[in-house]
Parts: sequence; structure tokens; C-alpha cells
Amino acid sequence: MTPQTFIFFGPSGSGKGTQAKLLQEEIKKRDPERNILYIETGQGLRELSNENSFTAQKIKETLENGDLAPVFLPIWVWAGLMMKKLNGNEHLFMDGMSRRIEEAYVLDSAVQFYKRENPTIISIEVSDEWATQLLKGRGRSDDNDQEIKKRLGWYHQNVVPAIEYFKNNSYYKFISINGEQTIEEVHREIMQKVGL
Repeated sequence: MTPQTFIFFGPSGSGKGTQAKLLQEEIKKRDPERNILYIETGQGLRELSNENSFTAQKIKETLENGDLAPVFLPIWVWAGLMMKKLNGNEHLFMDGMSRRIEEAYVLDSAVQFYKRENPTIISIEVSDEWATQLLKGRGRSDDNDQEIKKRLGWYHQNVVPAIEYFKNNSYYKFISINGEQTIEEVHREIMQKVGL
């Protein structure tokens, strides 16, 4: 199996993190010798916020207020991980990047710079109602009506144009997944459309 590249999109509550992990497990079974690099931008920002620095303090404030991190921060997180950890021979999974069109241009330049072949965009599509029900079921304190509405509105305004950018870029294979199914059904649809 040649090194695979998967970039996951989906609003909060779409289950993209779960699906990214399930696909990694499948790839690992089929190609046990090859490493997998999983870059999850939100996790990287949370880790940064725990450091003892002025930047960490500013990130923490941004995350606690539910505000958007400025474009340079998520790019710095995932670009730094790519520069440190990519060797060109691993499977690459990316989740939570290109949340704005400006980021999409930079990510595209990185994917092409590293000559990642046949990168696949997996867009998990769910309605706002579906996402809201799932988020409320998680039991997290920030999953209240106001915060959920804010996050989903931001997704439509900012992330959807980034998705469209990749959808219209012939360098990428774009697959749309119906996220309003059971976890197993979504996973099956991804496996079928990815061709595994």
C-alpha cells in the first residue's frame, strides 16, 4: 500500500474524530509496517495552552472564550508537526485544519510541497439539528445551545468555503459522507468510497 493522505472535515458533532481513528485502525491492519502520523489541530492548540508562556496564556483565553484562534496559530501547530515528524513514507491523517480559506491555501501548498500523492478529502455531512443533538449528548459544559449555535454558524461561514476550495481542486479526491447514520454505517461508507 502506498502512503495515504486523508484530510477530515465536518462540523462539531459530525463524528469526524471517531471516523478518523476507525480509518486509522483499518489502515494499520492492512499496512502494519508503515507509521501513521495523525495531526489534530485542536489537540495541538490545547497542548500549547498548557505551556508556561505569554502565547499559551493568550491561547487559553481564546479557547475559554470560545473564540477563533488567529490564522497563524493553527498553521504554526500543524506545519510544525509536519516539519518535525513527516518522513514521506507514512500515512498522514489530518483533522481540524483549514478551518478558514486562508488556511486552505497554506495546507494545499504543504500537501503539494511534500508531494503527497492522491490526497483524499473526507467531508462528513450532517444537519445542524443532528450535530446539536450529538453535542448535547456529550455532556460537556460548553455544549449549550448558545455555544453550539455559535460553532455551527462559524462552520458554515468559515469552514465551508475551505471545503469548497478543496472540492474544486483537481489535485484532491473529494468524498462526501452521510454522517447521519450509525458510527458503523458511516465507517462502512467511508471504506467503500475510499476504496479499501
